[in-house]
Amino acid sequence: MTTPRLEIDLGKIHHNARFLVDLLGRRGISVSAVTKATLGLPSIARELLAAGVSGLADSRIENIQAMRKAEIRAPMTLIRTPMISQAAQVVRDTDTSLNTELDVISELSKSAQALGQTHAVLLMVELGDLREGIMPADLENIVRQTLTFPNITLKGIGTNLACRSGVAPDEANMAELSALANTIDATFGFVMPVISGGNSSNLEWVLGGSDTGRINNLRLGEAILLGCEPLHRAPISGLYRDAITLVAEVIESKIKPSQPWGSIKETAFGVVAPRANRGRISQAIFALGHMDTDPDGLTPPSGIRLLGSSSDHLIVDSGRDRLTIGAEVTFQLNYSALIRAMASPFVIKNAFLSEEALIPQHLQT
Repeated sequence: MTTPRLEIDLGKIHHNARFLVDLLGRRGISVSAVTKATLGLPSIARELLAAGVSGLADSRIENIQAMRKAEIRAPMTLIRTPMISQAAQVVRDTDTSLNTELDVISELSKSAQALGQTHAVLLMVELGDLREGIMPADLENIVRQTLTFPNITLKGIGTNLACRSGVAPDEANMAELSALANTIDATFGFVMPVISGGNSSNLEWVLGGSDTGRINNLRLGEAILLGCEPLHRAPISGLYRDAITLVAEVIESKIKPSQPWGSIKETAFGVVAPRANRGRISQAIFALGHMDTDPDGLTPPSGIRLLGSSSDHLIVDSGRDRLTIGAEVTFQLNYSALIRAMASPFVIKNAFLSEEALIPQHLQT
């Protein structure tokens, strides 16, 4: 089969999603499955829905449109603040969008009126990570104005942490979000149906037994696809870590010096290559590079050591066993490597259902 390719085990993704849906459901929290790392691949979307997620969420309207075209019938949420230039598309193709700007909500309102539809918005609150969000002191005024827009429904509030600055969800900031929800409900005389506490980085907080307060939704991507939580990249017990892997092919295998020679300057990617003289090594090159993935986000099999990369080449020390030309090697991915590999037109996406995933993990030998 052609390489490089992503091997996507739909059964393992289904298992991970169902496990988290059940686990969080016991705490009264629904799961919106984030599909942006899969480019809205319909086969994955269908497995997520079959596993019981409450809806699908994506940061790119194009991915949502691809799922709609594939007749994926599910609540769809745009989780990046909409561009005004795409307001009509957002209203037509999504049920809900996450918002922070009144100018954008106004444009969504105009588009909703023109299309004869109602569009739901969830207002995002800034709680310290300094990505998107309304400052808490401004929230009441933004809610008041949002309620005046025709064809717009306020669905709730939410926040996002850990993505830009690494601020961890904890008892303090989650309690603040709950308190803000209670204040808004009391001030305006209604109960917002959705309080979305964040993403996969919230799992440590939830699984630690904290009081979840008003939080009743999380937007999960990395935990479902890679079986880990993002704060420490720690595995989550009961989840598969290898639901998606990356396979690359060896195009050169030679014995070479471990240290370059000549006048050393910056590489093609603006760094100075580290020097480490380990004598002569078994060096292999894979047909894989920065145009395909994030090489720094790859974990090779035991015995293989990553040495460097360029646009089209991944160089490794294969250790005691020299790799043969044409050999295929499977790499584990982190989130950065996954999203870039999925977005690359040069990486084949092979989705399949393995028999292994049909067997509960605790019964596997």
